Amino acid sequence: MPRYDFRSPRLCVAGPLRAGAEVPLDKAQAHYLCHVLRFNTGDTVLAFNGRDGEWRAALGGPTKRPTLTVGERTREQTTSRDLHYLFAPLKHERLDYMVQKAVEMGVSRLQPVLTQHTQVKRINIERMRANAIEAAEQCGVLSIPEISEPTTLARALAGHASDRLLVFCDEDAEVKDPVRALTEARQPPAATLPLTTADELQPLALLIGPEGGFSEEERAALLKLTNVVRLSLGPRILRADTAAVAALALVQAVLGDWR
Repeated sequence: MPRYDFRSPRLCVAGPLRAGAEVPLDKAQAHYLCHVLRFNTGDTVLAFNGRDGEWRAALGGPTKRPTLTVGERTREQTTSRDLHYLFAPLKHERLDYMVQKAVEMGVSRLQPVLTQHTQVKRINIERMRANAIEAAEQCGVLSIPEISEPTTLARALAGHASDRLLVFCDEDAEVKDPVRALTEARQPPAATLPLTTADELQPLALLIGPEGGFSEEERAALLKLTNVVRLSLGPRILRADTAAVAALALVQAVLGDWR
């Protein structure tokens, strides 16, 4: 069996998944299968819920209230790398894009943070969640990241755990080799654990600021933290949604699950 089946539609469902279970569909899912894809009874999709892995399921039930009948499991549940993504909110379309790419890149938590130069103050959490689910459905992702309510940067830093490596991208940082900077920040292995095991246990957080940049007060507060890396993304100024993809790729390649 191929590692992923990208030919079959995938749906994120709320109910538990096990062989023989009947899973109800919400109105939007029923419309998508019956009227957009024009599925008939017995046609199959891949269903997942972020907890029980991925299962092949057949459309059934009454026409007005269709359900899925769960068959065999196609993939075991996997967990995302313990990677929190903190970001200053963006306007609608760019925020949609950024959320989708963050899910594709394997983040486990999305945390909007309000900074002094943040331009967007109001965030539609349900829209963020819908974009996260859509990205997971389309890209074979099994885990839906936690989506937290917006908070201020000061509160986020106050609650930051000292054992979680915080990487923050700063356009005012000296341009250096980002791969080397992240490699040097890698958690040293515990004496009783092999290197790969110790690396996997290191929780991570990535912070991307607003397009106006961090204020001097915010930058000073970040640099006072322990276990923090100030990272430049090169000689060019990147838009925040572009910076998200670039920084997540670097972090996953050096410290995350790309290794």
